[in-house]
Amino acid sequence: ARRLGLRYGRLRVAVGEVAEAFALMRALGFVGANVTVPHKGEALAACGEVEATARWFGAVNTVVFAADGVTRGSNTDGPGLAAAVTEGFGRPLGSVRVAVAGAGGGAGRAAALQCALAGCPAVVLANRTAAKAEAVAADARRAAPDCDVRVAALDDVVRLRDALAGCDLLVNATSVGLRPDDPSPVLVELLRPDLAVLDMVYNPPETRLLAAARA
Repeated sequence: ARRLGLRYGRLRVAVGEVAEAFALMRALGFVGANVTVPHKGEALAACGEVEATARWFGAVNTVVFAADGVTRGSNTDGPGLAAAVTEGFGRPLGSVRVAVAGAGGGAGRAAALQCALAGCPAVVLANRTAAKAEAVAADARRAAPDCDVRVAALDDVVRLRDALAGCDLLVNATSVGLRPDDPSPVLVELLRPDLAVLDMVYNPPETRLLAAARA
């Protein structure tokens, strides 16, 4: 493989300062950046050009400071989910009935719309605020009219249990799990031996949700 001689660092940026941060990165010679919560929507607004999929998702998580002076944004959350499902479970995303926890946020919206676009027969959108999930559900139904899209509040245990009963896979797209003292974003009592679980939280490697699923 060709060595690029680049470094990948971590920067803490305050909400409202993404555009300024991008300008400083370009001035300092950065070639690009990855963007995580809570900046994905702000990053989209700060880009000069945005890939169609990222605009549809309403969020940018990958930025390139192109040599022509244009800041270009894209989103890998949806395609990354599809690849992870195929790699991890040996099935294409479109064949799986999926529940997305945190469907009102940037990664959750991307995951939900990717599921609909991939042809998943059923998608359950679970969110702390059901109204936000309803807005995503409306877009998912427009994208894939044949997809059975349902909404449940994360704290509505009865409705969520019923919804999960018709799912093969639970995806955590919330940020719950990033901190060591975070609880599981979904009550562990709702997990089943035949329900696969994928956590989009990448650190720690095994969140409380994944530990509960393994148990």
